[in-house]
Amino acid sequence: MKIKILKSNIQLENDRVLLLPFENERNEELKEIIFDKKIWKFMGMNVNNEQGFKNYIAKTIKDKNNRLCYPFLIIDKQNNKVAGCTRYGNVHTANKKCEIGWTWLGTDFQGTGLNKACKYELLQFGFENIGFRRIQFRTDKENLSSQKAIENLGAQKEGVFRNNYVAPNGESRTDVYYSIIKEEWNSLKTERFSEFLVY
Repeated sequence: MKIKILKSNIQLENDRVLLLPFENERNEELKEIIFDKKIWKFMGMNVNNEQGFKNYIAKTIKDKNNRLCYPFLIIDKQNNKVAGCTRYGNVHTANKKCEIGWTWLGTDFQGTGLNKACKYELLQFGFENIGFRRIQFRTDKENLSSQKAIENLGAQKEGVFRNNYVAPNGESRTDVYYSIIKEEWNSLKTERFSEFLVY
């Protein structure tokens, strides 16, 4: 597995989306979309003011520097706007696995196909360039739209983890876990992501 790639500046792109390393100066443009409370309902955190925004930026960069994750800015290429964020996280080198998540999109970008374009780039790069053998996803049990989006990627539902995280209000929340493994990727790529393939 080529884990050293995660120490470099990764930029991923297709006709629909551009993923830039999070430290890019464009992260300031997140202010235009980040304060919508609907975004944070199932995220285990809230960003609702200027200080919260600064804390979010600082913590994300700190987590990357500590190699806890590799975060990206999501750019919608149809209008060149910053649409949200996503990341590789929970990277486990010995077992060649990671999680794609911590993904959020501004309300205007949800349901536009941008998320699928983004996930294709992360899956393709993760399996084919870094060499992961397992990529997992998780979402809140009550976040039905997220579960549907993950299932549309072809990920297999694996189980329910009760009291898996604590929400900002102190309530314990339950997550649903999914995964795609290396052996499934080639067929899923053609079945689920044909619009992004270049022949």
